[in-house]
Amino acid sequence: MTMPADYDPAALQSKWQRFWDEHKTFRTPNPGQPGFDPSRPKFYVLDMFPYPSGAGLHVGHPEGYTATDIIARYKRMRGFNVLHPMGWDAFGLPAEQHAIETGEHPAICTKRNVDTFRRQLKMLGFSYDWDREISTTHEDYYRWTQWIFLQLFNSWYDAACEWTDAGGRKTIGRARPISELPIPDEVRAAGDKAVREYVDSQRLAYLAEVPVNWCPALGTVLSNEEVTNEGRSERGNHPVFKRPLKQWMLRITKYGDRLENDLEELAWPESVKIMQRNWIGRSEGAQVRFALADHSATLEIFTTRPDTLFGATYMVLAPEHPLVERITTAEHRAAVQTYCNAAKQKSDLARTADAKEKTGVFTGAYAINPVNDARIPIWVADYVLISYGTGAIMAVPAHDQRDFEFAKQFKLPIVAVVKPPESWLRQQVISGGVDMAYARAVGRERQAEILMNSAASAAATVSGVTVQNAQALLDGDAGWLQQVAEPSYLADPGLFYETFVDDGAAIHSGEFDGLPTAQFKRKIIAWLESRGLGRGTVNYKLRDWLFSRQRYWGEPFPILHGPDGEIVPLDESELPLTLPPMDDFRPTVSHEVTSGQLEASVGAVIRGGPDEQSVPEPPLGRAKQWATVTRNGKTYHRELNTMPQWAGSCWYYLRFLDARNEARFCGSEAERYWMVSPRKDGTPHIGGIDLYLGGAEHAVLHLLYARFWHKVLFDLGHVSTPEPFGKLFNQGMIRAFAYRDARDVPHAYDEIDFRDDGTAHLKAGGEKLSATVEKMSKSLKNVINPEDVVGEYGADSLRLYEMFMGPLEASKPWNPRDVPGVFRFLQRVWRLMIDRETGAVSSAIVTAGVSLDASNELERHLHRTTKKVADDIDNMAFNTAIAAMMEWVNAAYKAKQVHQSQAERFVLILAPFAPHIAEELWERLRSRVAGDKGPTSLAYESWPAWDAAMVVESEVEIPVQINGKLVTRMKIAKDATEDSVRTAALADAKVKDRIGTSEIAKTVYVSGRMLNLVVK
Repeated sequence: MTMPADYDPAALQSKWQRFWDEHKTFRTPNPGQPGFDPSRPKFYVLDMFPYPSGAGLHVGHPEGYTATDIIARYKRMRGFNVLHPMGWDAFGLPAEQHAIETGEHPAICTKRNVDTFRRQLKMLGFSYDWDREISTTHEDYYRWTQWIFLQLFNSWYDAACEWTDAGGRKTIGRARPISELPIPDEVRAAGDKAVREYVDSQRLAYLAEVPVNWCPALGTVLSNEEVTNEGRSERGNHPVFKRPLKQWMLRITKYGDRLENDLEELAWPESVKIMQRNWIGRSEGAQVRFALADHSATLEIFTTRPDTLFGATYMVLAPEHPLVERITTAEHRAAVQTYCNAAKQKSDLARTADAKEKTGVFTGAYAINPVNDARIPIWVADYVLISYGTGAIMAVPAHDQRDFEFAKQFKLPIVAVVKPPESWLRQQVISGGVDMAYARAVGRERQAEILMNSAASAAATVSGVTVQNAQALLDGDAGWLQQVAEPSYLADPGLFYETFVDDGAAIHSGEFDGLPTAQFKRKIIAWLESRGLGRGTVNYKLRDWLFSRQRYWGEPFPILHGPDGEIVPLDESELPLTLPPMDDFRPTVSHEVTSGQLEASVGAVIRGGPDEQSVPEPPLGRAKQWATVTRNGKTYHRELNTMPQWAGSCWYYLRFLDARNEARFCGSEAERYWMVSPRKDGTPHIGGIDLYLGGAEHAVLHLLYARFWHKVLFDLGHVSTPEPFGKLFNQGMIRAFAYRDARDVPHAYDEIDFRDDGTAHLKAGGEKLSATVEKMSKSLKNVINPEDVVGEYGADSLRLYEMFMGPLEASKPWNPRDVPGVFRFLQRVWRLMIDRETGAVSSAIVTAGVSLDASNELERHLHRTTKKVADDIDNMAFNTAIAAMMEWVNAAYKAKQVHQSQAERFVLILAPFAPHIAEELWERLRSRVAGDKGPTSLAYESWPAWDAAMVVESEVEIPVQINGKLVTRMKIAKDATEDSVRTAALADAKVKDRIGTSEIAKTVYVSGRMLNLVVK
């Protein structure tokens, strides 16, 4: 193939991408396979694999992929065995909805989308080992997803188990085979059915009736994250209802402590650790039982503040709480039912928003406070969630802001049981914290006036009385605080706008008065336990993982339901359980309706209206032959739900280790090699993957779910590390300018004339457009297609620009005016080394006559650049590495001649960033001295060495000022004396011109930093 003489990105891409494919340049052998070198250290670098959408890549996708590719290429050059794979997270709702809209099977559109993504990634020159490519939708992949589900189903969690793992870590709690579950004698005595039900209740994967977000229009259950604040589906904006459904659950809560504690040992961004800790939401407190007045049932609550029990003045149940219907009195039933129905249409986020006005309804029932036998009313309110704690709370309005606002709204008693410090009381009144409207409503207006008259600002007016005596408060008059503010608060905390929620000394708490909060908590828990009224416990915001979806396009559960209600797992030999061929993927509901009730949904007609009474019938229910199985004369029914999209992404990093293994999800030898990373002291690191890179939007769910699955596999002995991802890095988002005209109409880039002065104008008419930086979206017409950029400037330019935009972790705007700059840089590199007319190596590249020792400034500069680029790659500071390479190229042009060795070394450090141009330059440079032996890749060449003595700067640049104002900058010897620096400065033309005939009164020199000449 004849190559162009001048820089032609398209020709280079075609040649070298074909070479890499044909020679499998980036194939990585496992231990025991041909080509494996056990003497090399390993490095596993992984991107969060993409969902292959129909839209293909936009320029935001390659940012993270380019970063990991630079790391992968660099590590190969540093002598590592590098595992760098790619695959597809291809199950999910979008493909199924496309199938409903078009009738095209989701497998067909998924394959088409995967083909597009693969072509685009190869177009960008990423060095993936394509022999390890996987898709979560392939049967040979989801066979092992089903196998892992069976490991969960066939395990239980022994919270009391104390054990030491292979890394010497002492751990409490472990998943164990279900066959090792102890059966209580009373359960065994009750018979086989009781034993079966008990065993099923202890499994890590279990069936339970739970409140879910049911969307009839989409025909499926949605996660909280898929529901908007308005209680509608994120996809399609359809009504969503809360309703109880029997669903598959995974017992992730058993791992709450380990998931939180092990974060400490991971090299993750602190912001991600905080998000995971908040999601887990571990809290210590007490489970307390409240008897119900005139009712045999009891009400259990969890509280982190058992020390405030004496201040509980009412109870609140979540609208979904099972006791609501049982305890609501006849006179309140209609109002309660109406309220509960309305609450079920709101998302959890909307219900618990701090700014939301508090709403609720009285049930007519009462509970008995166990510490003082007070009869307190039971309300229903949507700010209490059934999914947290027990779905019921004791309300202590004096010491919880939401309870406080609710109590004031409905005029419920507010009793202070923790004494606030004087500083808090002082601040409340200084900040205008007296609620006169509340005071009037509860008949405490006079008390509020006394409080305000004693301590409001001089400009305040209360009931026509001008207040002038604020100074006592501002001066910290303790007498005023003790005589007015404190009695006012203790009489009714509702007089203030905020309530005291911190620790303090107990008051109004009987025998416990005066105890500090921490001591009171311990004593009240012991008091409750001694009387059988409660116990100390740990609670989590984390809920067990709802693992069912009423969809077709997902992994089928390897489960049968027997005629007597038994749950029967498939044998491993029966895997994979494949999806049946179908051509109708519409969601259905179970009740029949008239034609007038039929509703169009996502381009299809579904049976049933959008109401919470409809019962989901998954599409798999239509595959009657597939769904029914006969064994030993008994009829069994397959589980008709499918797994969520999260399932396949929970373990894909393990399949990459041994992607073609038919006997195991991955071979044990490959798993140990790639996942075990030794610390400096030789002990294994807790995490496996050396670098995992992806967006911060996956900070909680994907990472938490994957960590949970990995820990179960670790407990059962299937993997070698307790954590999957040792180091995590989140790249920032690439956004783009959105351009709008005077009517606020967005315009696409191809409609715009980008002028040299930085302004943007419509090509048609010349109207000047306004520009804002926005997330890329079709509606704003600011989505940048990487194929367009590659077509105009080449893949290397796209890669280089995205890394040069700014720090990798920062959010950055794409600016089309900046891309030509990196293209010109690569063009300059080419023309430095290659004659643009002949295509031969440039005459500026010489093999003799140029010194390669410390006397050559370009050589010293190259050593500094080599070290700088290596350090920056290690620190993922790619933008500054590129800047350093640009500086060297500028220096090379100034030097006029560049030694062949210098050119080769520079090409090697450029290669991870711009591999296509680097491969071609390397081939031409090497063929000049070694003869034309055909294309050979530089991918495994060694990273250039640098001499420590050569990277030390012999010169420094300092500013030269006159009377404190910058005049020029000059380079000086690092160890230059003040006299020599002053002499050099006075010889500078700019300095001489500025001084003129003035007299130098004083010289100020900071060694190696600056020179200031004071003249008069």
